[in-house]
Amino acid sequence: MEFLIEYGLFLAKVVTLVVALVILVTLLISARQSGAQGEPGRLEVKHLNEAYEQITKSLNQAMMTPEGQKSAQKAAKKVEKQRLKAEKAAMKRSSNEAETNAASASRVFVLNFEGDIEASAVSSLRQEVTAVLAVATAEDEVLLRLESAGGVVHGYGLAASQLRRITKQGIKLTVSVDKVAASGGYMMACIADQIIAAPFAVLGSIGVVAQVPNFNRLLKSQQVDVELHTAGAHKRTLTMFGENTEEGRQKFKDELEEVHQLFKGFVSDNRPKVDIEIVATGEAWYGQRALEQQLIDEIQTSDEYLIDKMPTAAVYEIAYEIQQSKVEKLVKRFAQLTTLIPTQNRVLARHSLD
Repeated sequence: MEFLIEYGLFLAKVVTLVVALVILVTLLISARQSGAQGEPGRLEVKHLNEAYEQITKSLNQAMMTPEGQKSAQKAAKKVEKQRLKAEKAAMKRSSNEAETNAASASRVFVLNFEGDIEASAVSSLRQEVTAVLAVATAEDEVLLRLESAGGVVHGYGLAASQLRRITKQGIKLTVSVDKVAASGGYMMACIADQIIAAPFAVLGSIGVVAQVPNFNRLLKSQQVDVELHTAGAHKRTLTMFGENTEEGRQKFKDELEEVHQLFKGFVSDNRPKVDIEIVATGEAWYGQRALEQQLIDEIQTSDEYLIDKMPTAAVYEIAYEIQQSKVEKLVKRFAQLTTLIPTQNRVLARHSLD
């Protein structure tokens, strides 16, 4: 009887595993098919000056008396007539003069980057940067609102390279950090000509971490053998299921140190005022402390910065929206949630800028 109970439990586990695998495969196939059938994405542009003016107008109207609202409406109509008259006059000017005026007008292009471990938002960032560079001039500016706690080296290296495209064109790049730009996030931020941050934003964490669980002893206790064959002395340094060696561990540590040195050099090249030996310990600093370490240039939120710019510049928010199925959105949301897990609890098999 006991044998039947144990067998039943074993069978239930197997059935559960098979069903889970079938569901996972079905979801992945569905996501791939929907992605192939849908449009790749679209560029959205929002004029933030108009949005801000509308908010101000709505609040002012809400605080007015009925008589005041009527007076304000009359005044608004008068201003609108003057604007239309000015536009008609502008249309009569020569095309060359109009082009010169348009080119001389200052513009701020606002981009947003919310990073996960894989830096998957780089897929949208690269399209947004391409769009901005197609129209931006040296008189314009790009503001990146950045939020990332870091992730894999190659993902954030690519994201930083996309930002480098902006500065190479001679266009001013400002990075604003309202919450966090740590590790890989700071790798992106240090590209900027100017970094601003909120007083309690988290910055720095210039270090590298990697964790690999090993189940070799557990498998041996269950009399399960694992064979790992490689060509090349260091093709695999550490493994999850095989027996790790001291040589492999040392090589793994050497690789981490190499990545750390590259990271330190990258920050030093882009922020030469920083004392890299002090800040490259893996520690993170809040905004005010980061300012003292010269990791940032000013304490200011992105909202303050943009509102200060609006009287003299046209501010446009640029967003490239990639079409996603419900399954892909669910997976993306899960990936974002994992960034909330403390670093020491993450299980990573690749070098990570965390």
